[in-house]
Amino acid sequence: MSPSERRDMIRKENTDLSLTRQCKLLKISRSSIYYTPVGFDQATIDLMHEIDRIFTKYPFFGSRQIAAYLPQSGFSAGRHRVRRLMGIMGLQAIYKGPNTSKKHPQHKIWPYLLRKLPITRPNHVWCSDITYIPVKNGFLYLVAIMDWATRKVLSWRLSNTLDASFCPSRQIALQSPAGQWLKRWKRRSQSMESQRS
Repeated sequence: MSPSERRDMIRKENTDLSLTRQCKLLKISRSSIYYTPVGFDQATIDLMHEIDRIFTKYPFFGSRQIAAYLPQSGFSAGRHRVRRLMGIMGLQAIYKGPNTSKKHPQHKIWPYLLRKLPITRPNHVWCSDITYIPVKNGFLYLVAIMDWATRKVLSWRLSNTLDASFCPSRQIALQSPAGQWLKRWKRRSQSMESQRS
């Protein structure tokens, strides 16, 4: 049971048990039942609004950068005060966390098939990548398929969610020159099979 729930169980009008005895039984300090939280003054609320405005504009700013940016708006606050207020507002700078490249122990390690392969012509090897683009209210995710030899972007898509449905589908990949060749090859192989039977 949390301390706030235990504080709610205190009955000040109970004459059988004194407040001291009730606090001892509930294992809370006696001073906590008399404490009334103090709200924020108007200057602090204005500072919090300014911190929120700066954070919305620059979501990658931490407490140090916001504290350095505040004098441009006519506010003054130290880094630790800004950090405390950011914690109250639930703001946290966007940054890359540690251990992002740790492999899962059960995931298979696939061999690198291009190690000794000379890439000399277009449509020989393709590559794909997914990255994120920070925008005002979050992220946009960009997926791109490129030809390795020419570095030409064959297909790309943007999405606001990171799921498989936004990745370029087979139809988009088939619109590229290599995809057109693959379609022709499939048609030829199907027609050859129909001629045999």
